[in-house]
Amino acid sequence: MSVVRVHKKGIIAIPKGMRERAGIKEGMLLLIEARDGELVLRPLDLWERIWGSSKGSAEEVERELDEDERAREERLSRWRE
Repeated sequence: MSVVRVHKKGIIAIPKGMRERAGIKEGMLLLIEARDGELVLRPLDLWERIWGSSKGSAEEVERELDEDERAREERLSRWRE
């Protein structure tokens, strides 16, 4: 357990030992959740979220991502017109 100070705009520093124990590294994304008056931080594993949303192989996941990218590009091009 550690005590940290909340700075301007809600910024806190997670102590090094806590980061190491949680496997948190610079540049990682974290999920933050308010639960019963507590804040819970968890590393965000984007690959697990993508893989979990797919029902098939890595190739199918890649195909889904490519289709999403194409659809996004189409929406952007229509918006620009």
